[in-house]
Amino acid sequence: MSQQNSPKALEIKNLRKAFNEKTAVDNLNLSLPRGEFYAFLGANGAGKTTSMRMIGGLLAPDSGSINVYGIDVGEKPQEAKSLMAWLPDEPLLYDKLSPIEYLEFVAGLWQVDNNIAANRAEDLLKRFDLWDVREQRCEGFSRGMKQKTAIAGALLHDPKLLLMDEPFSGLDAAIARDLKDLLQEKCKEGATIILTTHIMEIAQKLANKIGIIHKGVLLSEGTLDEIRHEQKMHDASLEDIFLKLVDERA
Repeated sequence: MSQQNSPKALEIKNLRKAFNEKTAVDNLNLSLPRGEFYAFLGANGAGKTTSMRMIGGLLAPDSGSINVYGIDVGEKPQEAKSLMAWLPDEPLLYDKLSPIEYLEFVAGLWQVDNNIAANRAEDLLKRFDLWDVREQRCEGFSRGMKQKTAIAGALLHDPKLLLMDEPFSGLDAAIARDLKDLLQEKCKEGATIILTTHIMEIAQKLANKIGIIHKGVLLSEGTLDEIRHEQKMHDASLEDIFLKLVDERA
């Protein structure tokens, strides 16, 4: 199948979710090709995390459809999840395990070949400056060290769709830069990445497509230049555009 005719990495149609009659996601539509780096921007409670959880199969939508590389997440959740990785904003680890034990555990869940898993684990732990503490229990780690371990776990099975909720939280500048480089490498290899962030600079520099969501509604989407043109704010920063859109909606 040619790249042109192959299914999109992610296709969302008319996605809705409400909690206690309060709408969290309102008729969301997204279509992302392979290799897309997509930044999802919105204030707290805008619907970003709820959308990501539904994409990852962790939360059932009230209506609408989600397809990952042509696979319906609702109908074939296990098959779809095998192509994805979900990184929540708070790292979820087994504190009694060491980083190397945690990555062995993750490799077992995804049935990654032992030799491939060992090589990837070593590469990731060295890249995130965790190799020297690979046999120490995670319970004694700082927030940043736990975040790095969780990111390594998310990348271990080489997912084709990577969902990352505030992945740069708790990372020092050097490791944040390494993560940016690594994510850009993954996109060049054909992986699709969706991340949420409050740091406009990260979205502006890394993402080739940006979506701005507010109270469950996708207000604008496109490249930064496309959004600038749409809003007639040709020299504006992403932050200025974001604040204008949210203020108008409010």
